[in-house]
Order: sequence, then structure tokens, then C-alpha cells
Amino acid sequence: MQVQAMAALQRGGPLAPWQYETPELGPYDCILKVKACGLCHSDLHVIDGAFNPTYPVVPGHEVVGEVVETGAMARHLKSGDRVGVGWERSSCLVCRDCLAGRENLCAANRTVITGGYGGFGDYLFMDSRFCFPLPPGIATEVAGPLLCGGVTVYAGLRNAGMSSGQEIGVLGVGGLGHLAIQFAAKLGNRVTAFTTSPDKADLAVRLGAQAAVVTGREKLRLPRPLDILVSTAPARLDWNQYLKLLGSNGTMVFLAIMDEPLGINPLLLLGKQLRVMGSAIGGRSRILETLDIADRYGVAPMIETFPLAAVNTAIARLRDNTVRFRAVVVM
Repeated sequence: MQVQAMAALQRGGPLAPWQYETPELGPYDCILKVKACGLCHSDLHVIDGAFNPTYPVVPGHEVVGEVVETGAMARHLKSGDRVGVGWERSSCLVCRDCLAGRENLCAANRTVITGGYGGFGDYLFMDSRFCFPLPPGIATEVAGPLLCGGVTVYAGLRNAGMSSGQEIGVLGVGGLGHLAIQFAAKLGNRVTAFTTSPDKADLAVRLGAQAAVVTGREKLRLPRPLDILVSTAPARLDWNQYLKLLGSNGTMVFLAIMDEPLGINPLLLLGKQLRVMGSAIGGRSRILETLDIADRYGVAPMIETFPLAAVNTAIARLRDNTVRFRAVVVM
């Protein structure tokens, strides 16, 4: 099948019309008619050369599409099914991580946009085992960001030990943070948001946070220590100050990509048995759990939509940090 797509023809370049032929359909493969595709900062990183891509690059990994063709072994899907796709295209499915439901940690995993061509086109060729049926209550336009940004924050909170009845801090009220607030609050936790913007502090409360702290004005103090603090912004901050907000056995989890040392004082970790960890997207079972929770509890990203012809405008807006909060290209 010939696909009409928008591709970065060179490192850092704008997207331009480009076409390619899909590979021959294998037994577990499928072809989707793309309906919508979210734009994520990871797309920008790949356009700019991260993860060693081969150009042309067709970005777009938060894909919602309709199944139009399947291989002989893709029996869990049928023509016409509405499915979603996240960051991963495939994994080995036989290593220890894969067998434990951690396909996202598989050393042989392939991403949608570096292991092939992504969702900014009229069709998408995929491994059907990494396509996820969408609950009917989740609209096509908002589903894509849940499959990457949504599972990133939900898995990060769960990996850090989130249950319910806890004190959860969310650092940053943006593309990831506004989803983390919703997941944590709707699952019965008391959420405190941290932001440098008074208007985002107000938004955090509307999204379910019980408190919102505008940082940079005074020393941080909270009435109760946090059980978990999740960092969703790639900011340069005094991390020791934030560690002091955690109670005994508390966890700080980093979700955003940063390229500098944290500068953490180990004595702070020893004194209260604190844990510092990272978390990256989630395996297939965690994606299904994310979609189910979002559907049942009404977790939804705030989005701005763009036609495919305006994808470069969406990219420029995302680079300028003026999208509130997730850009979605609608076909």
C-alpha cells in the first residue's frame, strides 16, 4: 500500500509531503487508517536526531486508527476496529522483561517512529500486538495522548507505589503534569501541584489538586509530607529542596528527559530512607490499565487540534511551549 505522509527529510527540518510503500503484511501485522495522531516532545527529539533515526522520518506515535487489514495471526483485531498505538512498535516478547509485562524495557524493542514510519500519514503499518482496542467512552481526538503521555504518568505513579489515600506531589502543570494530577486525584489521593505560573495553579485545582504551590516566591513548606513526588518538567531545580518535602520511605520519580546531573545529597536519602527513580512509558498491560482507568474515571488530556496540513504549525507551537497542553493532528 502506498502511504501519503508528512516527513522530516533531514535532521531538524520541517515536515514535507512524502510517500512510501508499506512492507508485505506479516502474520501478526496490521494496517490502520489513521484518524488522529498526537504530537509529543519525543517526536521533536527524533526529528532533531535523537535515538539515531534514519531520514526521512515520519513522526507521530500517539496514533488512533481504524483497522483495514490484518495478518493471518492477528485474530484479536478485525476490520473496522478502533485501536490506539503508543511509543512502541514491537519488542522481542520472549525476554524476561517482556514475559513480566515490561515490554517497554525490552532491549530489543522498536519504536513506532524509529523502527518504521509513524502516524503523520493516511495509513500506519504496525505489529498488531501493540495496537490497543479503545474503550467507546474515550473520544478519538483525546485517545492518542493517553497512549504515551497518559501511560507515562500513570505507570510512573504506580511504579512509585501510588495506591489511594496518599499525599502525591506533581511538579509541573503541563502536558504530563495535568494528566498526573487527574490520575492521582481521581484514584483517591490528595494532590499538591507545583508550578511557576499562578494561572496553572488555578487550573491544577480545577483538575482535582487539593493544593497548588506557586514556586520561586519563598521556601517550600507543606502541612503534610508527601508519599510520592513526580517530576514532569525537564527543569533545572534544587532537587534537595524537593526531597525534603517527602516523608519517610517517600519516592521521587522522574518522568521528563533531562541531560544534566541531579546534584542530590545522599544524606537526605539515608535519613528518611527515600527513593529516587525514573519511569518510562509502560508495557502493554499497563497501557490497557491506563485506558480503562481513564474511561471509568473521566481522565482526559486538554488538547488543541490541527489538520495534517498544519502539522508544522503544531510543531512550532510545541517547540515554543504555547500548546495547552497536547497537540493532536486530526486527519
